[in-house]
Amino acid sequence: MTFKATAIGLAFLAASAAQAAEFKWASTTDPQTMDPHAVNSAAVLGFLNNVYEGLVRRGKDMSVEPALATSWEPIGDGEGWRFTLREGVTFHDGSTFDAQDVLFSYLRASDEVSDTRSWFAPISEVKVVDDYTVDFMTTAPNPLFPSSIANWMIMDQGWAETNEAALPDKETGNYATLNANGTGAFQITAREPGLRTVLEPFDGWWGEAEHNITRAEFNPIQNSATAVAALLSGDVDMIEPVPIQDVARLQGNDEVEVIQGIEARVIMLGFDHQAEALKYTDDAGKPNPFRDARVRQAVAHAVNVDAILATIMRGSAEAASQLVSPAMSGYSAANAERPAYDVEAAKALLAEAGYADGFSFGLKCPNDRYLNDEAVCQAIVGMLAQIGLTAELDAMPVRNYWPELREDNYDMYLLGWSPGTFDAEHPVRFLVATPNEEKKLGSWNFGGFSNARVDELLPQIQSELDEGARQAMLDEVTSIIQDEQVYVPMYVQPLVWGTRSNIELTQRPDNFFILRWVTVN
Repeated sequence: MTFKATAIGLAFLAASAAQAAEFKWASTTDPQTMDPHAVNSAAVLGFLNNVYEGLVRRGKDMSVEPALATSWEPIGDGEGWRFTLREGVTFHDGSTFDAQDVLFSYLRASDEVSDTRSWFAPISEVKVVDDYTVDFMTTAPNPLFPSSIANWMIMDQGWAETNEAALPDKETGNYATLNANGTGAFQITAREPGLRTVLEPFDGWWGEAEHNITRAEFNPIQNSATAVAALLSGDVDMIEPVPIQDVARLQGNDEVEVIQGIEARVIMLGFDHQAEALKYTDDAGKPNPFRDARVRQAVAHAVNVDAILATIMRGSAEAASQLVSPAMSGYSAANAERPAYDVEAAKALLAEAGYADGFSFGLKCPNDRYLNDEAVCQAIVGMLAQIGLTAELDAMPVRNYWPELREDNYDMYLLGWSPGTFDAEHPVRFLVATPNEEKKLGSWNFGGFSNARVDELLPQIQSELDEGARQAMLDEVTSIIQDEQVYVPMYVQPLVWGTRSNIELTQRPDNFFILRWVTVN
């Protein structure tokens, strides 16, 4: 068995220059927009990291490094952060980058219509000091802020306003939905949603190219067998993900390579905590059982995670007990155990909650977002049936899935979460904090879970500098999340990519595919 692996991901850099070449790759999910502030999902942000840039970025080892800012430093005694901007940078259309673009992009990305709004919850004000200096003032000391904006991308104010895209529009779309004008190493030259997106190197990029690509083309291929066939025939140079069942076959082929790692993403089940009634099946209109923590705990005991890992994931994934993996900063070692698979305990909890005879409900699931997502949901349907819960599965493309969740069209749902800061605070802010538009909190807390103690601890976690004290607070929050069974964490998703044998690239644990690190030999 041959594969390339390192502790944090996989990095390959050509030792010598190779002839310039075209490159094609495929994934199951087409990014639903080219607007970097419209949709906060890895499929969008990962793709657009090739086109747009932020003040900071993550390197091959996930460390935070300079991008459109050359340096940053705290202001006063935790009052905020000052960023010194890179001079001489131009956007793809030739416009000059400066502090006004940063201010504009902050106002745009933090607006109530933006899906990236929660990133700026700690910010009270942004001040332009001069053309190449910007201050971000925080409501409290925030040591995590620079790393928390590694995926915040800067747009050209003039371009956006001229094209009537001053604000993102994730519902109906605008000019920025299909077009892009970043400062990144690649620029988009053709965009056909659902079919192909073409990128070419930006000759005016400020950075040093580490690739030899003259043209790159992305093709979404939802059918896994079709994707594997395209890789084997050479029609594409890289696919992600490789279907788990095809790994061994590909590893035996000298013309391709399988690149394996563990992603930062935890796959979990979520519930509607607020709805008074169920929405689906014959039990629609009846009181919502998922408001009761005992019912949620019963679901946790009924899902046989070990069986999912052994059969569907073929041993390539790791069980999860929390909203972050053990590799993340702030992981709670004190809460490492997950609920045991115990059908009888699940039935007892249901009976205690008044549902000894079970009930039926609707389970929403994507079929092209996470590795084997629909198969996992199908397995969960069978597992829940053993305790008297009848789940009606509705699986759909992710393009349709997110709108369904945001419209509360579910009883229970599947979700994957990768912390953008690689810290346990991140999912607390997005997935667990009480949804609050004004404070920019809980933007992915679809179920509306609310806990006063969690809300009290979150700003303290964000500002605490003492690691021991901070970890104690994260431990307490993790205990609350587990006791309330806010979600049912199941496993950390594996990363399995396939390439032609002449391709060298970097696989990061955030599953972002960065073109500027690709060499075609």
